[in-house]
Amino acid sequence: MADTTGSTEATPVGAADSRPHKSSWRYIGPGIVVAATGVGAGDLVATLIAGSNFGYTLLWAAIIGCLVKISLAEAAGRWHLSTGRTLFDGWASLGRWTTWFFGAYVVVWGFVYGAAAMSSSALPLQALFPDVMDLEWWAIACGLTGLVFVWFNKYAVFEKVMTVLVGVMFVVTVYLAIRVTPNLGDAFAGLLPVLPDEKDSILNTLGLIGGVGGTITLAAYGYWVNAKGWTDTGWMKVMRLDNRVAYITTGIFVVAMLFVGAELLHSANVAIASGDKGLLQLGDILEDEYGTATAKFFLIGFFATSYTSLIGVWHGVSLMFADFVARYRGESAQKGEEVASGARERSWPFRAYLLWLTFPPIVLLFQGQPFRLIILYGVLGAAFLPFLAGTLLWLLNSARTPAPWRNGLLSNTMLTIAGLLFLVLCVKQIWDQPWADFF
Repeated sequence: MADTTGSTEATPVGAADSRPHKSSWRYIGPGIVVAATGVGAGDLVATLIAGSNFGYTLLWAAIIGCLVKISLAEAAGRWHLSTGRTLFDGWASLGRWTTWFFGAYVVVWGFVYGAAAMSSSALPLQALFPDVMDLEWWAIACGLTGLVFVWFNKYAVFEKVMTVLVGVMFVVTVYLAIRVTPNLGDAFAGLLPVLPDEKDSILNTLGLIGGVGGTITLAAYGYWVNAKGWTDTGWMKVMRLDNRVAYITTGIFVVAMLFVGAELLHSANVAIASGDKGLLQLGDILEDEYGTATAKFFLIGFFATSYTSLIGVWHGVSLMFADFVARYRGESAQKGEEVASGARERSWPFRAYLLWLTFPPIVLLFQGQPFRLIILYGVLGAAFLPFLAGTLLWLLNSARTPAPWRNGLLSNTMLTIAGLLFLVLCVKQIWDQPWADFF
């Protein structure tokens, strides 16, 4: 993404700042992590369904979704590097309401997401090894391995494992896109911003734009930037290159799955279920069309997609929770250097949230998800991205950010578009909740 601040050189914030680092591919890392975490099985299914329903018509919307998320992640990373403070520290400076919102969000969201992530990772394993054990036990195994991995490893190892799994995701999705022989003429036509001639096409299109690549993981990007060791404005150019790589990678995943949906499902008028089980249906279709080997290869990619989201959230959101607890306990301004030192990953709040993501959700695996809790989960989840876009606009246009690194016209425009987009989707999701049954 182009420089959105109008500055071409790093401006010191304090004595700790280093000279600008030359942007180089050898530094890339947090972008790979945020791309892997942000693209889960649900994102792939949503894109598949868009392709199966509308062919290539909404290809442009998927690409715009990536551009919108670039602006959000870049803004989060720029806050961390330009101020030397963490994002939650910035939120706390806006008032106590941010603490209450984040506290409620991270507790409810983590409880429900933990069960969803474990189930999503378990589905392809059960399909690959159907006679080994039941889905619930596969899910528990995925959660426990994620817990152990994140508990005993620091960011450097975490990043390497995520990079390997992203490589698996990349090879599988690109292979499938090539295997279905996409119609490139129709694909290029899909770059024109045209709405499908269907009921609720505008909301469906906005949903696809908003559903590409992550929610809270966009806020976690700044923490991963710090965990990488990038803590000052000297890393700004590197961060921006890294962020572009993140969403180019995301774009490749999404476009490849839209190709599969358009060619394999749309042309044959085949419908699949929403949610993770839709990918299992796709596996069956691939087996019928291309054989068992292709289906199993796809299931391996399905597992990589789901498991990267699991361990990414286990690590990134636990970092954010540890920062939240430190700020709530009245500690002074939270610095990126503390995240870079690994102190957050060794703290008791980090590990407590890891346990929260893993063990309480196991109850949901066996008993189903409580109705009222799911409604609260949906409302808080829908509200998070408008909250993120709005607070980043506030922080990055105020004196809290050093003048050379405040928003420029492009960044303000993109964050405003993102905020309005997610606000519309938030209102729709809240409106669609079965409130009559809640009370």
